[in-house]
Amino acid sequence: MMPFQLDQLATFLAVLEEGTFDAAARRLQVTPSAVSQRIKALEIGAGRVLLQRTKPVQPTESGRILARLARQTTLLAEEAAAELGETAGADSASTSEIPIVINADSLATWALPPLAGLATEHGLRFDIHREDEQHSVELLRAGSAMAAVTAVAEPVQGCSVRRLGRMRYLLVAAPAYAERWLPDGLTVEHLARAPVLAFDHKDDLQDRYLRRRSRRRLRPPRHCVPSSAEFARAVALGMGWGLLPEHDARALLAAGSVITPEPGAYVDVVLFWQRWRLPSPALDRVSEAIVEAASVALR
Repeated sequence: MMPFQLDQLATFLAVLEEGTFDAAARRLQVTPSAVSQRIKALEIGAGRVLLQRTKPVQPTESGRILARLARQTTLLAEEAAAELGETAGADSASTSEIPIVINADSLATWALPPLAGLATEHGLRFDIHREDEQHSVELLRAGSAMAAVTAVAEPVQGCSVRRLGRMRYLLVAAPAYAERWLPDGLTVEHLARAPVLAFDHKDDLQDRYLRRRSRRRLRPPRHCVPSSAEFARAVALGMGWGLLPEHDARALLAAGSVITPEPGAYVDVVLFWQRWRLPSPALDRVSEAIVEAASVALR
């Protein structure tokens, strides 16, 4: 296997991010033929196929490994160039995107302000992937993200992990809904038939509460509402009961839009920050900002 060249890795990354060879060529301001030649040389050097020629293109298993290398190498090369004065460190146009994974509730409550601050003060650019906290590490393993807010404590290979804190979710329901479906509170009998809300089909937060409460698997009617704001609105409109982040739940409780059918009904989710073990000033800044924001927002 021959050493990988920086222009080949950058081209490989551009093809993955843009989805086609032609789009990558426009981004890199070279011809599609040049892109094709670089990818071919990279695959010859690696001794295997790295891209599935679909629309959009997809990495093979080997390609995922190389994507991770490409992101690391590109970031380190740009940071080194900035330190040497070859690029403007505060110029967002000359800085690689930092792909990170954040669950929807963290993104909607506490995680966006620190990233906005970094974008303003240091010119960092982010490619934010929204993914359930139980599944976010898959993007780390695939090389598609450099860091993630996750509920997984076991570090992904090549990553470090830090505990951020507990995000509390309160069980709430609209008053009229509770009167109809939960007249005696959160009994197992009521919970077995009362409609429930979930964020999407990956969201098992409500199921965790049901299992804890009933010690068995309940299958009540379910609605999926894949947006944090609309999820909370759907609860207030009486579509079903749901577990809302404490910050959002308390605002609705104060407005009288929802009630707690039973005191002490909540679920805590412990969140962690996983990032590549990479000596990168940009990743260090992101990590420090996320950890600081979490120390204020989480329990």
